[in-house]
Amino acid sequence: MLPRRLLLLAVLSIATFTPLARAGDRLDLAGDVTFAVSALEKECGALLASKKIDWKKATAPILADAKKLKEPAELAQLLVRLLARLEDGHSELRPLPAAKDVKVDWPDKSGGPGMFVCRSGKKLYVKSAWATAAEVGLEPGMELLTIDGLAAEKWMEKRVADLRDVVSFSTDQQASYYACHWGLADAIGTRLEIEVKTIGGEKKKRTVTFAKRNQVPNGPAFPPETLDRTDDLAFGRTQAGYGYIHLRRMKESVVEQLDEALAKVGEVPGLVLDFRANGGGGFDHEAFIGRFVPAGKTIEFAVKHASAGPRPYGGPIVVIVDGGVRSAGETAADLFKEDGRGYVIGESATAGMSSSKTTIELPSKLFALYVSTRSNHGRANGGKGLEGIGLIPHELVEYAPKDLAAKRDTMILRAEALFAKFPQDKVPYDPAKFGWTAPAGK
Repeated sequence: MLPRRLLLLAVLSIATFTPLARAGDRLDLAGDVTFAVSALEKECGALLASKKIDWKKATAPILADAKKLKEPAELAQLLVRLLARLEDGHSELRPLPAAKDVKVDWPDKSGGPGMFVCRSGKKLYVKSAWATAAEVGLEPGMELLTIDGLAAEKWMEKRVADLRDVVSFSTDQQASYYACHWGLADAIGTRLEIEVKTIGGEKKKRTVTFAKRNQVPNGPAFPPETLDRTDDLAFGRTQAGYGYIHLRRMKESVVEQLDEALAKVGEVPGLVLDFRANGGGGFDHEAFIGRFVPAGKTIEFAVKHASAGPRPYGGPIVVIVDGGVRSAGETAADLFKEDGRGYVIGESATAGMSSSKTTIELPSKLFALYVSTRSNHGRANGGKGLEGIGLIPHELVEYAPKDLAAKRDTMILRAEALFAKFPQDKVPYDPAKFGWTAPAGK
């Protein structure tokens, strides 16, 4: 799936461009780019500095290409590339009413291989396989040796580099995660020649032909079976009997959905909060974290949080994250680390795209640029915030190929092991000191 800013362009049907009229004046397309470069440096200067981006060097090729512009459609494509230089996962190119007749020819990304990829150590593995990939014999846990004749890691490095030219990523981990999921999308009919090695060491060659596929990641590789669901949550218990809630989005209704989830999960000796692939949204922070403060109690390790909701949970919590946790999802997950409520694990830091935004309208009135200006959740990371950094887990945990092959989720298994011997020295909140006791028999 294309990011929203590219979808705004892609939905404009491919057709011959119809010139815009404006009182006989010729549109200054290069002037729009020059204005944009200057305005972005002014509005986003603090983030450019924190991310150590040499704006003059980064934009020199864009300014050179601007001199060749002939049509607004070309301007749109160049502006998308300009936004990519910001390294801002929230940035978008927004067409204004004057651009309603602008037609942009954007590459077809409606196809996919039917698989996701992950890194473990310095190697790439099949994380999930379905439809086309599964039909040709690709399975989770298989090591990717070569793709289209290149060593798998070299192919992925090139993929990331190509994506970074047109997609703005706040961090390296966001770019890597994107490339392993959404970034595998391509035109229907695309073929990948893949060589893999099985857990048993057998090498196999397979050809995957792309069909219409949804390459949007859904979070855990192998969640617990038989979960209940609301719009944005999936919940139940792990095989070992611990509570489990996967939070897919952070909409305003998330607190009411949590009340339902916590009631159904019931009394458990530990709770896994899985934020993997959380796409963000907007939510009441205090009402949310209050669901994890015992009834009638208040915690204050960084800032004060009071109990909220009909059935708050007071036991130990392990939070799982990855590079697909974005925006408000990062803020929510970081409340547990920054404010001392839970222990955080994950294969990487989160996407690092949590910021305040502004809109810059260009002189031609064709497009506006929606961009980040400063980091949100400023107390995170020693006062540096989350933008460009992300929530860094207490403990990095990579997928184990043998677990993938056995259709087991390494992160959930690690969470269960942590509950058996909880790292209380790393988490200020001690359930026992707040009157919580484990359920009988646990």
